[in-house]
Amino acid sequence: MAKRRDRAGPFVLVLNAGSSSLKAALFAVSPVPAARRRRTPAAAGPAAAAVLRLEISGLKGGTPRLRCRDGAGRSLADRPAAGVAEGSYEDALALMLAEIARAGHATARIAAAGHRVVHGGTVFGAPVVVDAGVLADLDRLAHLAPHHMPPNIAGIRGLMGRLPGVPQVACFDTAFHAGQPAESATLPLPRDYRERGYRRYGFHGLSYAYIVSEFARVTGRPLPARTIVAHLGNGASMCAVEHGRGVATTMGYSTLDGLVMGTRSGSIDPGVLIELVRSERLDAAGLEDLLYNRSGLLGLSGMTSDMRTLLAADTEPARQAVAHYAAAAARHAAALMVALGGCDAIVFTGGIGENAAPVRRMILDKLAWAGCKVDVAANDAGRTAITRTGSRISAWVVPTDEESMIARETLRLVATPDRDRVSAAAETPNE
Repeated sequence: MAKRRDRAGPFVLVLNAGSSSLKAALFAVSPVPAARRRRTPAAAGPAAAAVLRLEISGLKGGTPRLRCRDGAGRSLADRPAAGVAEGSYEDALALMLAEIARAGHATARIAAAGHRVVHGGTVFGAPVVVDAGVLADLDRLAHLAPHHMPPNIAGIRGLMGRLPGVPQVACFDTAFHAGQPAESATLPLPRDYRERGYRRYGFHGLSYAYIVSEFARVTGRPLPARTIVAHLGNGASMCAVEHGRGVATTMGYSTLDGLVMGTRSGSIDPGVLIELVRSERLDAAGLEDLLYNRSGLLGLSGMTSDMRTLLAADTEPARQAVAHYAAAAARHAAALMVALGGCDAIVFTGGIGENAAPVRRMILDKLAWAGCKVDVAANDAGRTAITRTGSRISAWVVPTDEESMIARETLRLVATPDRDRVSAAAETPNE
C-alpha cells in the first residue's frame, strides 16, 4: 500500500473487537460551515464518511490475516498479519494503527473513537462516553456475554493506552431493545432470579438502529409502521420494529437464543439441555461449547457453517441444513407478527440477508400465507425491493453498516466543547 500525504481529518476511529477478529473503520469528519451552525445549532454536528476499513481475522484458532479496503470498497491489503500473535488483540490493534498511518492518515488526527460493546445489561440503555466508572461497570457485565465482552473491553483499554486523551464512546448492541415492553423482556422465572438480571436483552441493536435510520434514504419510502428486520449472518436475529422502536426480538438473555445460526443452535427445548447434562455428562463448559461452537448450520450439515458453501453443495445434508434455517426463520418472523399485530414490511440485512437470494426466497415463500408475494427476478438480482406490486407485505434488502452507526453516535455523544473542537478541526487545513 503506497503511503499518501494525509489530506483529511480529523477522524473518528470505530473499533469492533469480536471473539476471534478485530475490525476497524476510519471515518473522516466533514467540515460544518459556521453559518449553518449558527442557523441550526441543534443539527449542526459534523458528518463522517468512511475512508478506510480494516479487519484482522483468525485471532483465535487460526492464522491472523489482515485485510484493508478504502472507503469505496477497493482492496488495499490482504496478507498475513505479521507480528500478531494468536489471541493478541494488543498486537492486532498496534498493526491496525500502523496500517492507518501507512495509508496516509495521521493517527494524531483521530479526535474520537467509538466501540461496539455487545452487552449493556440493565446499566446502559444508550451510548456513553467511557471513563473509569464505565469501564468498571463493563467489567461487571462481562459475564453476560463471555464470548464477546472481554474482547470489547480489551479493545477499549488498548485504544485508551495508545490514544490517551482521545474521547472513547461505548455503543451497545442491547440499547435498541432497552425500551421493549415487559411482556417481551421478562423471562418466566421466579422474581428473585429476574431481580438478579435474568431477562431478555436482545442484540444486533446497532444494525437495527442503522436500518431504521437509513430505510427511507435507501428505498425512497418511509419506514412502515410494522416492520420486521432480519439480521441474518453467522450470528442472526430478527426484530419487530413498531414506528421505529424495537418491541420484540428473537435473541434473549444471550446471543444463543432465537434463529439457527452458523455454529449456534438458536432456540432449543430446555429439556434437551437438562438431558445433555444428565445423560451425556456435559458440564457447563461442554454445554457452552456444544451450543455456541458445534451446532447451528455446522451441526445440521456436518460440514460447514458457511451459507455460501452450503448453497453451492449438492448434498442432502447441505440442502436439509438450509431448509431448516429458512423454516426456523419463517417461524420466528411469524411470531414477531403477533408482537406487531400484523406486518407491513420485512427487511433483510447482514451477510446472508443481503447476499443469499435463495435463502430470502425460501423464507418469504413460507410467509406467503401472510400476503408476501416474492418478485423472483428482483430477488435473484439482489434489488432493493423484492416483492411484487400488490403484495400485502413488502420485502426489502437494505445493507447494514454498524460501524457508520457507531461513528454517528460517537459524534453525537461527544460533549459540546469536544464536538466544537472536532468541527473546528474539520475546518482547519492539514499541515
